[in-house]
Amino acid sequence: MNIKMIAVLAIILGVSYAAWTLFTGPSSAGEMVSKINIPEFSQVAQSGLVAYEENCAACHGVNGAGTENGPTFLHAFYKAGHHGDGSFVNAVKNGVHAHHWQFGNMPPVEGITDAEIRWITKYVRELQAANGY
Repeated sequence: MNIKMIAVLAIILGVSYAAWTLFTGPSSAGEMVSKINIPEFSQVAQSGLVAYEENCAACHGVNGAGTENGPTFLHAFYKAGHHGDGSFVNAVKNGVHAHHWQFGNMPPVEGITDAEIRWITKYVRELQAANGY
């Protein structure tokens, strides 16, 4: 093999690995987030934390770390540039068909208010920002 072919193969392998990592996601909650930075939350985000713990943490984990039942929010998939705030509203109100990871379908969340969804979104966005997402 010549140098150009090796370079092309290295690039292909690198891009393939990056795509695989992005689309398959981490395999466990521990692998998802090794250390979570907890910021000093705004008042709205503090309300969101309470609502998140009541409505989301069972599947999405404490501090958004993920569980075996739902993905972490501390991943490039969930940053604002990929999943805007409206996707949180849509997911909570309508549920989500499994499309990124192995967690299965997310059912709609019953009994949550529009204000709570906004607060939760603010909480998640502040948590993401503190962790580079």
